Amino acid sequence: MPKFVIEREIPKIGEWTADQLKEASKTSCNVLGDLGPEIEWLHSYVTGDKLYCVYKSPSEEMIREHGKRGGFPVNKISELFHTIGPETAQD
Repeated sequence: MPKFVIEREIPKIGEWTADQLKEASKTSCNVLGDLGPEIEWLHSYVTGDKLYCVYKSPSEEMIREHGKRGGFPVNKISELFHTIGPETAQD
């Protein structure tokens, strides 16, 4: 299943409380449940004004549908081909 990074512009999301983030997460999970098992949210990174989400999905269209139903912006979708880190440098 392809993986994607979704960039969402959400002003001041870095200032959201734990309760606000929890509610947004619940909304996302509810929409994912409605869309079915083909799409999966792996994790997200919260920055000052953006949210970067990593999803498994059969298509960009399904990610856009998730955003539409949940009221989440989808500013950019990039397919994720590889993940690297310090361990990648090891022989």
